[in-house]
Amino acid sequence: MAFPTTAPFAPSSDAAPSSDAAPSSDAAPSSDAAASHALLLDVANALTVANIRAMRGPNYWRLAPVIACDVRLGPFDIAPTTAFPGFMTRLLAQLPSLAHTAHRREAHAHALRRLHDGVPLTHVLPLVALELQILSGSDVSFGRVVPSGDDGEWWVIVSYEEEAVGVQAMQDATELIRACLTETPYNITQTLDTLHTLHEDTRLGPSTAAIVEEAQRRGIPVRRLNDGALVQLGLGKNLRRIQATLTDYTSAIAVEIAQDKDETKRVLHHIGLPVPVGDVVRTWDEALQAAHELDYPVILKPRDANHGRGISGAIHSDVMLEAAWHYAQGFASQFLVERFITGLDYRVLVVNGKAVATAQRVAAHVVGNGIHTIRELIAHNNADARRGIGHTKALTRLPDDRGTEEFLALSGRSLDTVPSDGEHVPLRGTANLSTGGTSIDRTDAMHPDNVTACEMAAGAVGLDIAGIDVITPDISVPFRENGAAIIEVNAAPGLRMHTHPAEGKPRNVGAPILDMLYPPGERATIPVIAVTGTNGKTTTARLIAHIFRHTGNTVGLTSTDGIYINNRMVMEGDMTGPFSANIILSNPTIDVAVLETARGGILRAGLGFDDADVGVVLNVTSDHLGIRGITTIEQLADVKSVIAAVVRRDGHAVLNADDPLVFAMRSKCVGDVVLISSEAPGTNPHVEAHLARNGVAARLEEGSFVVLRGPLRIPIAHEREVPLMLGGTAKFQRTNILAAIAAAYVRGVRYDDIRAGLLSFFPSPSMTPGRLNVMRVHGVRVLVDYAHNAAAVSGLMELVTEMPARRRIGVLAAPGDRRDADIEALGQLCATLDYVVIKEDADTRGREQGAVAALIRAGLIAGGVPEHQIEVVVPEAAAIDRAIAIASDQDVVVVLADKVNDVLAHVEELSASPRLVTSRVGATRAL
Repeated sequence: MAFPTTAPFAPSSDAAPSSDAAPSSDAAPSSDAAASHALLLDVANALTVANIRAMRGPNYWRLAPVIACDVRLGPFDIAPTTAFPGFMTRLLAQLPSLAHTAHRREAHAHALRRLHDGVPLTHVLPLVALELQILSGSDVSFGRVVPSGDDGEWWVIVSYEEEAVGVQAMQDATELIRACLTETPYNITQTLDTLHTLHEDTRLGPSTAAIVEEAQRRGIPVRRLNDGALVQLGLGKNLRRIQATLTDYTSAIAVEIAQDKDETKRVLHHIGLPVPVGDVVRTWDEALQAAHELDYPVILKPRDANHGRGISGAIHSDVMLEAAWHYAQGFASQFLVERFITGLDYRVLVVNGKAVATAQRVAAHVVGNGIHTIRELIAHNNADARRGIGHTKALTRLPDDRGTEEFLALSGRSLDTVPSDGEHVPLRGTANLSTGGTSIDRTDAMHPDNVTACEMAAGAVGLDIAGIDVITPDISVPFRENGAAIIEVNAAPGLRMHTHPAEGKPRNVGAPILDMLYPPGERATIPVIAVTGTNGKTTTARLIAHIFRHTGNTVGLTSTDGIYINNRMVMEGDMTGPFSANIILSNPTIDVAVLETARGGILRAGLGFDDADVGVVLNVTSDHLGIRGITTIEQLADVKSVIAAVVRRDGHAVLNADDPLVFAMRSKCVGDVVLISSEAPGTNPHVEAHLARNGVAARLEEGSFVVLRGPLRIPIAHEREVPLMLGGTAKFQRTNILAAIAAAYVRGVRYDDIRAGLLSFFPSPSMTPGRLNVMRVHGVRVLVDYAHNAAAVSGLMELVTEMPARRRIGVLAAPGDRRDADIEALGQLCATLDYVVIKEDADTRGREQGAVAALIRAGLIAGGVPEHQIEVVVPEAAAIDRAIAIASDQDVVVVLADKVNDVLAHVEELSASPRLVTSRVGATRAL
């Protein structure tokens, strides 16, 4: 864990100074207990923890999931724990494990040791939250405390394994700290029990986990789709879904057959496989008749129950049959009475038609000693450290519930029976691990004929993953020679008996399942291209998507405007965060994902993907500073560098070598670096050195966009040919175009396809809404653009200045959440305009109406625009109307749009309506 340096806090006179003494040294003597108590109450009341949230993907603080929250302590912001009498003593009494740093990861252990020296209370919170997670069963150690950017507010960040556990642990840590401050009783045992239960309820079960762990070892993306076992493997058109050991290959008909034990027997019998003899019964009389016809011993089991529910052991008499009948009534309405097969219980796992593991299953049981009751023997066995609740450990606790009592009653026993010495007492009729059974690996002992028989059984039922239950005296002897029988074929078989046998060799059965879902050579992902930067990322993302669509791919695009599948918008709005990325990456029709990724989403919730094949970083300029703790341009660069950091080892980071902050991101990239530059050849030494190492770059040479790999030069198109360049005047588009060329090139797009994509991409409302859209309203050219920060506006003004026009009229606004200086600077950059109509965005982002307009006006005047050439018309549509009404056919109106689609629709409507002339006071008349 890493903590920022804080200023020293002057403790109250009754607080002992920090020392290296024992942890209890913080309990300082006080001459005024009441004053100390009042102080602690004040601290507890000042502690505010809000906005606890999960960041499920790579984020600003860590390339892995974290829980974050906002913390305030008011006047006690930097007070060390040594200033709070008795606090540490009470905390360590509740959580003594905090004092033990042995076996902890180094950074975590160091942070724990610092507790004894006195640290700000904000630093205690992540340590306690982590400790609660650890004690509940999670393996976590990362924590951090950083300033949020707002006075007196800190962000506390901790890692997590299970999101629900991480969030709850943060809440519980807050309450525990408050209790230790106020000397309020706190039930830590109850808290830990609740967290432990939550951990078990939310974590993946052993079968799903075995497949997921193998997928992660292979680098296959894993996305959990619900709180249960439904998991997506891979991305886009190559995604697969599993739920435990059900897959999207599993036949629904096969599952229906497997659930009906009688139908399963019929299917197997028809292909000559050995099955138990028996009948389906519905009434007690039918059950009794069937048992007499078969002759005892028999077994009774529900026709369609699972997990061994309602299944009896061997029945030797009518009395035992009647007891078993009453026991099974609660599980089904139809039953099977079958001849009892003598032998051992085996489970054979068949995946994709091949037997991959065999386990001998031993039912939950105790062995008597002639002294202790069955209840006492169960308790003794459950004290084994290997046994836990459910699937928490290698073995499940032996059951001592009502089901056990009912099963024991079938043989005339009870939990209070004292078995004789050496007597084997079964507690269940089946050997399921979920009811306390154990397993022994017998994979290598299985006879080849039996392997074939089990593979035939799975194929006959039609299951891609099947658990074949066999009763046989010896699995190494062919079934036909020793009276063996296949008693069940199970859909969604459990894997724990194979991955964690009590005896024998563990089997990695997740591997053959992954081999079935993704045969060797088959891709599990689709190309993921992530684009970020302060300016140009929407245009670049759209151009990249257009190039890939041109090659026949189905492209999923997320952008500031919305989510698109090819050219069809499926969701409108600012879709640059993890929610929108998830929509694209979970769509099984997508061939290529192009994801515009904004600063806000990274800070708010992290990325919606774990890694990228291509990460594009265009630039870092002064924008959004002072928001969400990012106060410097260097911090903003760190946020955007997450895109470079998540590029796969076999992927590419496309970095703007002309921007020092972006070029520096190469150190965070484990993949190949591709440089882009708008500067002339020989001007940028970074590019020249990169090419000398045979690296890949894209740049402008003598007016042409070219790709270079070492000495190889591949011309793509001249800038005057590319519509996006507006005849070469839109110089700020060069970086965007070069980035798109580089991204397409490294993904193997042919040069002529890249060129064709560039030449067919126009800055129009349909292709690039709000980006250099030139429209005509009764002869007046109207340029609509989303530029909203200094760098973007500067480039736009350069373009407007070069456009032939009698007058250049601006319709200006700025986002209200920018700093005053930034808004004034935007106004100053627009001082080349001949006339300005200032509007305001519909959402002023916390500012009073008119405040933004006043700042823009001040900037314009500072830039030299006369006051009589400036007016304010607040509503966006009215401001556009005013600018167009005063413009002539030789003028250009440039609109910095807020609601882009609304602005484009409004301008389109104006072009189809009679022309209006508006006076300075707002009166209009039609021509």
